[in-house]
Amino acid sequence: MLLSQIKRTDGSLAVVAREGTEAYEVKGASSVYDLATNCAENGTGIAARIDSLGFGRAVDLEAAYEEGRLLSPIHHPDPAHLHLTGTGLTHLGSAATRDAMHRKANAEEEETLTDSMKMFRMGLEDGKPANGHAGVQPEWFYKGNGANVVAPGAALPSPAFAEDAGEEPEIAGIYLIGQDGTPFRIGFALANEFSDHVMERRNYLYLAHSKLRPAAFGPEIRIGPLPADIQGTSRIRRDGEVIFEKPFLSGEQNMSHSIANLEHHHFKYALFRQPGDVHVHMFGTATLSFADGISTRRGDEFEIEAPGFGLPLRNRLSVDDAVGRQAVLVHAL
Repeated sequence: MLLSQIKRTDGSLAVVAREGTEAYEVKGASSVYDLATNCAENGTGIAARIDSLGFGRAVDLEAAYEEGRLLSPIHHPDPAHLHLTGTGLTHLGSAATRDAMHRKANAEEEETLTDSMKMFRMGLEDGKPANGHAGVQPEWFYKGNGANVVAPGAALPSPAFAEDAGEEPEIAGIYLIGQDGTPFRIGFALANEFSDHVMERRNYLYLAHSKLRPAAFGPEIRIGPLPADIQGTSRIRRDGEVIFEKPFLSGEQNMSHSIANLEHHHFKYALFRQPGDVHVHMFGTATLSFADGISTRRGDEFEIEAPGFGLPLRNRLSVDDAVGRQAVLVHAL
């Protein structure tokens, strides 16, 4: 089952569920957040709850997408309580690109491992622990809160001070924290973990800065377990022409960490188990157009798709010229 949110033509919000090509409004569901909250409180699975509520009118999701009425598949009533986070160096092909970006120019020996390669190797050795034990912790980063969420089809703004505006095609886990602090996984979605790779390459300690960018996810949430082998496609269009197209792989078969291990190391912090909060946690990628020498421009369209995850995630690159051109002035109280 795939779950999404649209804005009706009268401006109200509808929750949409679909199996295959048929999509319908879910009766009595005011938002995916409220639907998931009800399920967490009552110990009901989302698919079962939707079946009990029943379906309303049919929805043409692609038309809603074209008309700009397709929203992010979950939001929080207070954007400060939605957290965008992620992990890196989690995929079997991810180390080579990062290592090339971070390799020390004056390494004493050719065999010297960068910190990136050391982190990747740790994941290979202990990222998929058996018997429910916790394995090695991954690289982790913070992207922002709900204020940084960009809807599918909307412009993805890069700040004026950015040195690069590059896509990262990923799978994200979508979570709600129950009233007792228990994390509930709603499902999984496509995500564009938008980053500044030039800044990161300048010095790997700038990674935290490079990740403080908007992100898009959806358009639909896949309910149920994550497939072990996900074979998607990431592409960039410029003036209607494809200038970059490459497969991206995800799922545990293509990862150095298990999903359970990544989830454990995120939610082990009490900060991330606050009742009612929403988490969109991105699991990493091994495919970047930046690694192929692509420098994106204003107006380029990112498109990320994968079988089983519904409609492609599309966003055009914009530049927020109004922010960051000059120093921010802080006023004392």
